[in-house]
Amino acid sequence: MRILILGGTTEASALVAQLRERSEFNPILSMAGRTSDPRSLPIPTRIGGFGGVEGLVRFLRDECVKRVVDATHPFAALMSRNAAEACARTGVPLLALRRPAWMRQPRDCWIDVPNIGAAVRALGAEPRRVFLTVGRLELSSFAAAPQHSYLVRTIEPVGDALPVPNVVTIQNRGPFDEDAERALLLRERIEVVVTKNSGGAATYPKIAAARTLGLPVIVVARPEKPHGVEEVTCVDAVLEWLEQRHDRTP
Repeated sequence: MRILILGGTTEASALVAQLRERSEFNPILSMAGRTSDPRSLPIPTRIGGFGGVEGLVRFLRDECVKRVVDATHPFAALMSRNAAEACARTGVPLLALRRPAWMRQPRDCWIDVPNIGAAVRALGAEPRRVFLTVGRLELSSFAAAPQHSYLVRTIEPVGDALPVPNVVTIQNRGPFDEDAERALLLRERIEVVVTKNSGGAATYPKIAAARTLGLPVIVVARPEKPHGVEEVTCVDAVLEWLEQRHDRTP
């Protein structure tokens, strides 16, 4: 069974590790290509976009794809919408593997905002020391608030994505450690953390560290994903879905 995995997440990597041992499945992984040095994975991998819905429809047909698993990042809304439309047009079954969002805990001081623009405004007019962890592609929005001092952590080099007077960058990839995150926040005298609600364990320690230190966290809500798509929250459930579908595949 030919399976297309739309990846770029820890969950996608875990699924790949499981499927490589299963001879009845023939998976191919698709990565958006936003990371210049992605982790090597042991199945055929394509890098880059499909060219919208039409391009994905052609790919599904040309590759005789029988199943699609959307294991993209929670904020990859466009890819998820394209996958839902392409699968609906081709009749290819689609399953979304969506990690649960982080939930507010006692003692959390969260400021919930609907998007990045609202996160910039939530920082306020007075200069603050900001730990910014929203990904390289979103940094330019914060140029509208140059009065703040930013500590930016990304996987990719920041370059000139945030043209403000006071910015320090860290290039690092999770998972992170709560004690180390707490030490970082203290050392850099951080006053507020800004993050997307990506979910997962790898980057959650910054949330726990901010809770311990009593720091406010501006949390950007997830974009809306397509309705009507079957979804699960763990790799085992994906495997069960594939096995059930495999039994019914001619």
